[in-house]
Amino acid sequence: MKILKIDHIGIAVNSIENGKNFWTDILGLDFEGDEVVEAQKVKTAFFPVGKSEVELLESTAPDGPIAKFIEKKGEGIQHIAFRVENIETALAELKKKGVRLIDETPRNGAGGAKIAFLHPKATSGVLVELCER
Repeated sequence: MKILKIDHIGIAVNSIENGKNFWTDILGLDFEGDEVVEAQKVKTAFFPVGKSEVELLESTAPDGPIAKFIEKKGEGIQHIAFRVENIETALAELKKKGVRLIDETPRNGAGGAKIAFLHPKATSGVLVELCER
């Protein structure tokens, strides 16, 4: 498996509209735009930072994973995403090493990325996303 970089850090928020002002007005980051990913019941917004990004995540449904995260832990960092060279190879290697996976095959994420999550119980409590763009 080849990790290329930290792709983004995902931050769960109640409202992208309310949350984005800090990132743009206070920190001066550019707002790259937002996108709804229906399959994951989430609206995303990206703010480039060098070669990585900050991703704000707003639930589009009360039973969505972001809504559940906020209900349990409040707003804040929800995951860290690593860009990999080949996501299928990475998942096969991790599975062979006995790493607990949430996704054994990639799914479609924001911006046309292929994504997969590792279970937090395998990563000291951190939700790790792998992505290939």
